[in-house]
Amino acid sequence: MSTNVLRTADGWWAVRDDRAVRIETKAVTTAELLADRAAVREAAASGERGTPVADLVALPPVTTPCRVVAQMVNYRSHAKDSGFTGDIPPTFFRKASGSVTGPHDTIVRPAHVNFLDYEVELGLVMGATLPVGTVVEEQDLPSYVAGLVLTNDVSARDVQLTKTQFYESKSYPTFTPTGPYLALLETDDFTHLLNLRLRLNVNGVPRQDRTLADMIVRPAQALTLLARFQTLDPGDLLLTGTPGGTALKAPPAPVAKISALLPPAVKWKAFFKRQEKNPLYLRAGDVVTATIATPDGRIDLGEQRTPVADAR
Repeated sequence: MSTNVLRTADGWWAVRDDRAVRIETKAVTTAELLADRAAVREAAASGERGTPVADLVALPPVTTPCRVVAQMVNYRSHAKDSGFTGDIPPTFFRKASGSVTGPHDTIVRPAHVNFLDYEVELGLVMGATLPVGTVVEEQDLPSYVAGLVLTNDVSARDVQLTKTQFYESKSYPTFTPTGPYLALLETDDFTHLLNLRLRLNVNGVPRQDRTLADMIVRPAQALTLLARFQTLDPGDLLLTGTPGGTALKAPPAPVAKISALLPPAVKWKAFFKRQEKNPLYLRAGDVVTATIATPDGRIDLGEQRTPVADAR
């Protein structure tokens, strides 16, 4: 069974149901904690009653700086929403690790961003170095991936689309809420990954709801493709894409064909004029909740609850 780990300003905690036991470790970073798995197991097996989880203020369980890499359009439902047909080439992009924040911290919309979107994503936390040239088979995943985290790949769509700029549009501070738990996996847990169900609500209204079975490029293949050019180290984070249900969706085919004939400035002006009528983009005062778990609770990454506010 997986072991959930929580990080606070006071250190690391092993979570059992609604209580947490402090892990006796000198680890400061996620990589250091992963090198001290014995201390994690000892705390998880402890007979101590511990502290109520509700009394702890969770920090992101992935410490920064680290590499944050993400997969683009990696769920069939998201590809359909985005207007893609046929085969979709696997694509990666980087996010600034300065965008990583806690699971209950406020998402802050920059003043120049008008179309703020959400993307619930499963994050893979590396437990070993993945050198360039590595080929990862399914049975190799436990050798490289230490655990999983719940993330939200918050996106400034007007920056992303007009500049075709993923790094900027997804890297503003607070744009990667992470946690609350780092679920450290045992070898047997990896056979249950496809049962993980990703859910995201805004103000209690469901927006995204899919399992990993909807994923196009699964973790072992993704790591193999990424390792063609990118090294990953312990504590680094790979976001594995989001399912359908985001605020942004491709325009109807006839509209898209007409837009393709327009000059870029005119095309984007018309596109965002239509987007102004879309009520699904995040606004100040919204509250985003997200969960990732298997139906049987074998793997449960906890719940994010992040309010949205405008920059001051």
